Amino acid sequence: MRAGMFVLHFLNNQRYKPGMRKTLKLHPDSLCMAAAQIDVEVARPHPGCLALRYIVTGNMSELCLPPARAPKRSGELWRHTCFEAFIRALPGEAYTEFNFAPSRQWAAYGFNGYRSGMRIAEEISAPQLAVTMNSEGCELNVSLALNDLIDLPGDAPWDIGLSAVLEEKSGGKSCWALAHPPGKPDFHHADCFALQIPSALRS
Repeated sequence: MRAGMFVLHFLNNQRYKPGMRKTLKLHPDSLCMAAAQIDVEVARPHPGCLALRYIVTGNMSELCLPPARAPKRSGELWRHTCFEAFIRALPGEAYTEFNFAPSRQWAAYGFNGYRSGMRIAEEISAPQLAVTMNSEGCELNVSLALNDLIDLPGDAPWDIGLSAVLEEKSGGKSCWALAHPPGKPDFHHADCFALQIPSALRS
């Protein structure tokens, strides 16, 4: 990888289906000088397990990346560079939001419906996190065990929204998602749940 390029990986696992790679779209009201593209690979190797790999390419010298810390639950990660996943089981309106920061801080929130009934998802066990960084990039590995979530039964298909917030050294922030509803960025909107995966797929 040439200097000035950066690859950020969520999960060092094989994708569950060849070609199951999605490209996040930059919100039309966002401007980003640091990243040219964000791709995401998704795996559900077991009914209650989720694996993600986010790949960011661009001029990463312009991106704000906090140093790695001991993994811990934290709040308001979306205020800085953060990668997110929203998951709901079908049929149903309840969903869970996950936030992961390059610092290895993480968060999980449960919702009864669109932005309603928000709570900290205490039943979520800490994800497995591993981060490596060097002058050419960063690799962040995450594995989520979701068997204890009543709202995400393992035998049901899941709708997933994938998104990212990038903070640049200039102070600017950009919003990325699989799809965007009309108007301002809103990762909770139903339009953003643009990927459906069955109960389990193996490569």
